[in-house]
Amino acid sequence: QVQLVESGGGLVQPGGSLRLSCAASGFTFSAYTMSWYRQAPEKERELVASINSLGGPTNYTDPVTGRFTISRDNVKNTVYLQMNSLKPDDTAVYYCRARRFWRDYWGQGTQVTVSS
Repeated sequence: QVQLVESGGGLVQPGGSLRLSCAASGFTFSAYTMSWYRQAPEKERELVASINSLGGPTNYTDPVTGRFTISRDNVKNTVYLQMNSLKPDDTAVYYCRARRFWRDYWGQGTQVTVSS
């Protein structure tokens, strides 16, 4: 059974940091491109960052470039999103996604709230 389980979300003040994790099971993690998406209230889901199966290259949406870092551990079957200098606009549910050809899996999401 395929599972993607996100963790690490929470409430943080502007300028703070969080590290999201997505633990994968039920498929060959090292063969999949992994991505983080986010969806803010009343907005469409958007790509935040992605990383290929071997750990590079990485891709980021412009608003997070220089502040967020995506990485993966193919031994632990986990992908991470280090988020620094967080802003209120980063408030959203963050989702993990795994893709390889036609196979496409999503996690259930973890809430990130940036507020003072």
